[in-house]
Amino acid sequence: MHPLFRSTLDLFEPDQAPAAFSHPRANRQACLCDVLVAYELKRGKRRTIGFVVGPDGLAVSAPKWVSLSDVDAALRKKGAWVVKKLEESRARHARLQAAHIEWHDGTTLPFLGQQIRVVIDPTHAFGAKGAVLSERSADMLDRSPAQAPPLRLQVSLPHSATALQIRDAVQAWLMRQARQMFIERLNHFAPQLQVQWRKLSLSNAGTRWGSARTDGSIRLNWRLIHFKPSVIDYVVAHELSHLRVMDHSPRFWDTVRSVMPDYASRLRQLKDEAVPHWQ
Repeated sequence: MHPLFRSTLDLFEPDQAPAAFSHPRANRQACLCDVLVAYELKRGKRRTIGFVVGPDGLAVSAPKWVSLSDVDAALRKKGAWVVKKLEESRARHARLQAAHIEWHDGTTLPFLGQQIRVVIDPTHAFGAKGAVLSERSADMLDRSPAQAPPLRLQVSLPHSATALQIRDAVQAWLMRQARQMFIERLNHFAPQLQVQWRKLSLSNAGTRWGSARTDGSIRLNWRLIHFKPSVIDYVVAHELSHLRVMDHSPRFWDTVRSVMPDYASRLRQLKDEAVPHWQ
């Protein structure tokens, strides 16, 4: 066996440092780019060796006939890529954990790329809205988003409200804001793309931000309201572009580019920024 690779029998030697990345079902480990990685090796009916980096870590799939030395060689060749993806996965998980919301009076969450603070205010009903967002004073508008204090989202609930009641009230307000903004941006980009949308539905999908159908129906994830307006514009333009080109061919991306030349940077923000984890 290559000296950089050991079986799981060696994973817990007293004098050996723990793996920097360890899959919960790890049965082999490797030192890749000076980083110790414990990974899961699975055998199956496939033709090639495959590598998957997910929330649990590295999983390697190999055909039954491939020797361990061949697996080792393939892993050494992909070592830099594996370590990079593991580091990115760990950073992404950390961002998601940091984005977890504890629902109580005073909690903060992102709205259109800025932080807002939930303030329970039982003295006002705020009409049918149930909540109202305070406006920044003139001196606050001169400050950068990082310097300015969070806006106050006053929610009409008693101080005894449960975490679930607070969450539901805030979500209802956010969904109303999302629908209003989505309609505005759909109406802004549709004429530029020479398309006509006919129906908007809000979704709560875990991983999909939007979809479009040939009949002009558009679905947009209401949680997009957490992102900056420029990112929301990208998703809106993306889905409207599908009303002209229903695939992701070069012609489709040319269509998106025609109204948004910097769409690639906005797409990266959509992928990289963590949004609150709703429970």
